[in-house]
Amino acid sequence: MNWPVVLPEIVILVMACVIAVVDLWVRDPARRPTFWLTQLTMAVVAALHLLHADSGAVQSAMGGMVVGDPLGHLMAFFACLAMMVTVAYAQPYLASREMLKGEFFTLALFALLGILVMCSAHHFLVLYLGLELMSLSLYALTALRRDHAVSTEAAMKYFVLGALASGFLLYGLSMLYGATGTLEIPAVLERIAGGQTARGVLVLGVVFVVAGLAFKLGAVPFHMWVPDVYQGAPTAVTLMIGGAPKLAAFVITIRLLVEGMAPLAVDWQQMLIVLAVGSLALGNLAAIAQTNLKRMLAYSTIAQMGFLLLGLAVGVVGGKADAAANAYSSSMFYVVTYVLTTLGTFGLIMFLSREGFESEEISDLAGLARRRPWLAGVMTVFMFSLAGIPPMVGFFAKLAILQALVSTGVTGHVVLAVVAVLFSLVGAFYYLRVVKVMYFDEPLQTAPVLQSPRLSGLLALNGAAVLVLGPLSGGLLEWCRTAIVTVLGA
Repeated sequence: MNWPVVLPEIVILVMACVIAVVDLWVRDPARRPTFWLTQLTMAVVAALHLLHADSGAVQSAMGGMVVGDPLGHLMAFFACLAMMVTVAYAQPYLASREMLKGEFFTLALFALLGILVMCSAHHFLVLYLGLELMSLSLYALTALRRDHAVSTEAAMKYFVLGALASGFLLYGLSMLYGATGTLEIPAVLERIAGGQTARGVLVLGVVFVVAGLAFKLGAVPFHMWVPDVYQGAPTAVTLMIGGAPKLAAFVITIRLLVEGMAPLAVDWQQMLIVLAVGSLALGNLAAIAQTNLKRMLAYSTIAQMGFLLLGLAVGVVGGKADAAANAYSSSMFYVVTYVLTTLGTFGLIMFLSREGFESEEISDLAGLARRRPWLAGVMTVFMFSLAGIPPMVGFFAKLAILQALVSTGVTGHVVLAVVAVLFSLVGAFYYLRVVKVMYFDEPLQTAPVLQSPRLSGLLALNGAAVLVLGPLSGGLLEWCRTAIVTVLGA
């Protein structure tokens, strides 16, 4: 047993239990002791994963069921940072609504534990265990506002559809096990490459696996839960669903499709292309009609996942994986930058909300530039990044995906790049509409905006990262490429 590989997960598990007990004696309405213990725990775990990622070593534990490689460690590090920022944004928002209980912090840590398990899984059972641990925690968090009918409805939809998607994934994994006779992801690859399997059963298994993964990413046609859950859940929980779990979904997609089923790429790449184009079309077109900001951002997420899937769909061309490192690292860079922007967007929505008022409608931002100019400026940075306007980091993320598509030299991939650009132009409309409302519409809200130096500083840092990381994205892209090359080499 190689204990250092699973040390971060052990720390999270132990501290989640400790924090649940400690919170029983906390009387502070702001839950400061619980909050800082949670943040300290996640910071320590993030540091452990960063140290492992920097070493570049690939280690295994628990009989090969768990792997510690640069991909897993790097994405786990970003997931810890995303969860830390989410909890920081959420504290005053939940406190003002009497929802800041100890279970929020405990469930957040268990959701993060599930994410970390998914990032390090090299075995079907471990992967599924991490997925369910994360999902069950998020279902409970969605229903945190027990006296709110919309939140309860969102939690029920999320739970029922999530269970259905988990069934798809589990059924697909069981078919892969039946076809290959193993649950270990590297062994599955060996059996498929060696031609020791029934191809028909394998392809059917791949269909169910891709369907399950598409649900977790929120891709069309498995997107139906995204708008309702994003709108109905408390904004703090919406951010938790739309942030770190997307990183874990990307990792298990790489683990299953690339590390486990690379020889079947000709099959699953076609499915991903259909999912990507459908997500780009429906996500961007449906977002135009939305007046609720959270619902608009939900459809925006669907469109953004379409872009992400385009990178994953062009790694293998003509049976050769020459373009794989470029394509997959571009997708990895895309999902990291998307999560960074999402954190700031929903964080700002929480910042503008107050007791008895949710700043959820686009019209609630009217005249924000006159009331709080710096907040309007930060929101503009986030909207420009999501739209892919330079010099924001979102532009460089989209550019990386388009470059990966065009560089294959395949006519079909060039057409996909053109389609992606056209739908991005459609998407720019509803992002720029938010900017227009903030700067040119008459203010509808006159109540003072929350005064919080800590949150103001965090929002400013978030906006600065989105603005500065664009021109300086080379280092992050290189990190992503190194992680993907290590996976492909293994």
